Amino acid sequence: MRIVVVGGVAGGMSAAARARRLDEHAEIIVFEKGPDVSFANCGLPYHVGGDIESRDSLLLHTPASLKSSLGLDVRIGTEVVSIDRAAKTVTVNGPAGTEVVSYDALVLSPGASAFTPPIPGMDLPQVTHLRTVDDATALAERVGSAKSAVVLGAGFIGLETAEALRERGLEVALVEMAPQVLPPLAPELARLVELELTANGVGVVTGSAATGVEPAADGQVTVSLDNGARATVDLVVVSVGVRPNSKLAIEAGLTVDDRSAIVVDDEQRTNDASIWAVGDAIAVTNAITGAVGPVPLAGPANRQGRRAAESIFGVAKPAKPVLGTAIVKVFGITAAVTGASPRMLDMAGTDYVVHHTHHLNHAGYYPGAQQVHLLATFAPDGTLLGAQGVGREGVDKRIDVMATSLRAGFGADDLAELELAYAPPYGSAKDPVNMLGFMMQNYIAGNLKTWGAKDVEWARENALILDVRSAGEYAMGHLPEALHIPHDEIRANLDRIREAADGRPVRVHCASGFRSYLAHRILDQEGFDSANFDGGMLTLQTSLPGLELETGAAREAATA
Repeated sequence: MRIVVVGGVAGGMSAAARARRLDEHAEIIVFEKGPDVSFANCGLPYHVGGDIESRDSLLLHTPASLKSSLGLDVRIGTEVVSIDRAAKTVTVNGPAGTEVVSYDALVLSPGASAFTPPIPGMDLPQVTHLRTVDDATALAERVGSAKSAVVLGAGFIGLETAEALRERGLEVALVEMAPQVLPPLAPELARLVELELTANGVGVVTGSAATGVEPAADGQVTVSLDNGARATVDLVVVSVGVRPNSKLAIEAGLTVDDRSAIVVDDEQRTNDASIWAVGDAIAVTNAITGAVGPVPLAGPANRQGRRAAESIFGVAKPAKPVLGTAIVKVFGITAAVTGASPRMLDMAGTDYVVHHTHHLNHAGYYPGAQQVHLLATFAPDGTLLGAQGVGREGVDKRIDVMATSLRAGFGADDLAELELAYAPPYGSAKDPVNMLGFMMQNYIAGNLKTWGAKDVEWARENALILDVRSAGEYAMGHLPEALHIPHDEIRANLDRIREAADGRPVRVHCASGFRSYLAHRILDQEGFDSANFDGGMLTLQTSLPGLELETGAAREAATA
C-alpha cells in the first residue's frame, strides 16, 4: 500500500507516524512545500521573545530523522499542485521538477494561511506574519534593531507576540477590531487580560481596525486606524486570523463548507473514499453548540491525523466533537477556555445559566494564594456547557478539569462531588470547580437567585441595592444608591432593610459573591424578593469598566 500525505506539522506527521506503526510494510510519502516538515508552531512567539533561543529547538523532526526512526519518505520543498481522483495520482513540483505520484490512500493536511487584511501596505517589508519557523527567525532578528511595533489582532497569537516584543524592549501597541482583547473570552474576563497588558506597558486599542500602512522616514512605517489614530513604528505584525488552505481540495472537487473548510466524516474521510483530511483546513463540529467550522488547534489536529491513519487500516474510533480548549500566557497571568462561551450560546440560541467564582487557587492560609477568576455556563438542568478562567496560578488545572468534565457529560452534581487533590499548597477542600457545582445546585434547588451586569440599570431604578461588604471596602467605591449593611449585621437590620426597600425587590452584592449569598439566604427566608449579584463587585467592575462609583463612608441620610 502507498499512502501519500500532503503537508506535515501536527496533522500530517501524526497521520504518517501512526500509519507506520500500524503497517511496517506500507510505503509512506510525505510532501511538504515548506522547508520544515515538523515544527512547534505554538512555540514561535517564544522564539521571538527569546525564551526559546535556538531556531533548531523548534524543529521536532527532519526528513533524515523521520527516515531513520519511522522509515518515512519525506520530501520538503515539494508542493502538490493537483489531484487526479479518477487516476488516484497527485502532481507535485519539487527540486527534481514535476512528478506524478500514485496513491492508494491520500491524506490532506494543507493547514491554514495567515489572513492578510485587504488594506494598503500589507506588502511592505516592515509588515510580517508569524506562521512559520522562518517567520519567527526573521522577526527575532529584526527585533534586535527595532524600537517599536504594532500588532494587529489580539487573539491568542497576537497576545503572545505582543508580550514577546515587549519583553524584547519594544514599545508595543496592540490593535483589535473586536470590542475586547481575546474575543473568545467573556468580556468581564477579557478586561482582566487587558489590564495585565497595560500594566506591562502594552498600549491596547480595541474596537478599531487598521485602514492602511504606508512608508515613513528612517525605514519606519505609519499605521492608520479607522478611529483616526496613527502610529509610526519599526515593525507591524499581522495576526488577524487564518484561512483554510483548501484550494487543492476544491479544485479536486472535494466538498467544503461555507468557510472553505474541507468537510470530513467522523473518521476524517472526505467525500472521496480514498482521501482523508486533517488539521487546520477541515471543518469540525463543536461539541456543545453543534456549530461546524475550522478550529485551528494543535491538539485536535494531532488526534485527527492519528484517526485518519487508523481509518485507512479500518481500525478508527469515530471522532468526538471538539471542545475548543485553549490557553494563553499573558505576562503574569493565564487565560483559558473550554466548551461554549456565553457569546457562542447566544449565537446558537441555547438557554443557559452563568456562574462566576473568584476563589483562591489553594488554601488561603498557605502563603502565595492567588485568585482564580472562573466562569462556567450551564444548561438550566445543570449540565455543564463551558468554562473560562483567568488568573496568576491554577487556571490551567481548573480548565483541564472542566474540559474533562465536559467530555464526560458532567453536570452540577458531578462537579460538586469531584474528588480533587487537596493539600494547602495545591488546593482547597472545596475547590473552585466544586464551588461552581455547588452554586448551580443551589440555583436549581431555588436557593440561589442571581442578578448581573445586564440588570444594573433596572436595579438602580426599581430595587433596593444592598452592599454587604465591610465599611472599608464600601468606602473604596460603591454604587451611590446602595444601602450599606455588612453581611454579619443583616439579621439585626431586617426592619431597616424592609423599610428602605418599601416593597421593592432587594438586590444584594459583596466583593466576590459569597458574603452576599449568605445575606441573600437570610433575606430570602425572611420573605424578601432577594437576588445575589453573580461574581460580586469584582465581576461588576470588569463587566462595566465605565461604571462610576462613589467613594467615602456611608452617609446617614443616604442609608436611613
